[in-house]
Amino acid sequence: MQIAFRSISFTALALGIAGVIACGQADASGFQLRENSVKNLGRANAGTAVASDDASVVANNPAAMVNLKKTTFQADVSVIDLTAKFDGGGNAAAAFGPAAPALTGGDGGDPGEPTAVPALAIVLPMHGALEGLTLGASVHAPFGLKTEYDADWVGRYNAIKSDVKTVDLTFSAAVAVTDRFSIGAGLIYQHADVTLSNAVDFGTALCAGSGNPANCFNPAFPFHPQGADGRLSVTGDDNGMGWLAGVQWRPTDNFSIGYSHRSEIDHDLQGEVDFTLPAAVAGALGPGAPADGPITAPLTTPSTDTLSAQWDFNDSFRLMADVQRTDWHSLQAVRIYRENANHTALGNEPFNWKDTTYIALGGEWDLSDSFTFRAGIAKDESPTNDQTRTPRLPDNDRMLYSLGMTWNVSQALSIDAAYQRITIDTPSINIVSTSGSRLVGEFDGHADLFGIAAQYRF
Repeated sequence: MQIAFRSISFTALALGIAGVIACGQADASGFQLRENSVKNLGRANAGTAVASDDASVVANNPAAMVNLKKTTFQADVSVIDLTAKFDGGGNAAAAFGPAAPALTGGDGGDPGEPTAVPALAIVLPMHGALEGLTLGASVHAPFGLKTEYDADWVGRYNAIKSDVKTVDLTFSAAVAVTDRFSIGAGLIYQHADVTLSNAVDFGTALCAGSGNPANCFNPAFPFHPQGADGRLSVTGDDNGMGWLAGVQWRPTDNFSIGYSHRSEIDHDLQGEVDFTLPAAVAGALGPGAPADGPITAPLTTPSTDTLSAQWDFNDSFRLMADVQRTDWHSLQAVRIYRENANHTALGNEPFNWKDTTYIALGGEWDLSDSFTFRAGIAKDESPTNDQTRTPRLPDNDRMLYSLGMTWNVSQALSIDAAYQRITIDTPSINIVSTSGSRLVGEFDGHADLFGIAAQYRF
């Protein structure tokens, strides 16, 4: 027996698309990652655009590279440990209203796991005829996401695995226009790589699409909601180019201010969609079964504007502040298309994200020539909303609390360490999947970050 296959929308890329160098979890709101410096981590990312002893300015504000007077190589690694738990349920075939059967499955387990996010940077002050020019290069991950739930959890039709990776290779240059004012700019080469999966409720699709939706409640009909689950997996990658530019001004000896802008980066992800169907479903659908094949999906990573300030109270204590604006409106929807002559749409899932503001305050205290201690606090707005929030990225507003230290082993070598605790406002979920099920509930979670770094100057 073959059953006509009615249209099913598979928005497998419906997520906060992003990633990390190896694979990681979003520690900032949306899917933003700020872990390119353990020093910054220790002060809650305050002072990122005016840092005087941190090679990560290659990517944070190239104008601040003039602060480093020696060739500086820096290697950082931060471990992000997201802990989250879902409490809720829902119903399959939500269109049937109160008659729809309840969703089966557990809470999905903890979707996060400890993940290392590395970063590298080098700053090269020029000399001789090129005095006043500073060059730099860095490799880091500006955005990131990885969540993975149990394959049979209650929200399996919305998300199982979301693993997206991006790598930025940045080349920057800075010029000291005067002793107090510098400008800088850089080019960004970004690679994005996506792997996503979720379950598909073919039982609902087949009984509802049979021409008589009452078949969903007919015991004699071979297919019923949640009775014939398949799986959908999407992979894709792309390369894109962007830019950044910044300025730094030191109006007095003890006060600095810096501003940087990082551009949006456009991607056209190219990849494959892969369907796993139960044998009974494949036989029932026949030639109408969804086919594996190439897909394309546009993606734009957002631009950011950062304003930083540093006030040196005395020779041993410094206060820093950051305000960063991220234009998440670039992710209004996730659209996926078949790579065919008609560019057939596989899905269009709205996100309707809003722009966000990050505010941080931090400080550093030089206990001695060998040891510096730092701390910071920050508030990070979420771009998500209650209407379109997805379990791929159960995000909400958050507070960040940081501690860190530097050990100057010698005049050339220093070691940094930091810890950050992130508390997340309870994110609620009330969303209909592409299989027609509705998932309702909330997440309870937090994140712990640990970082260690080494810097060598010569």
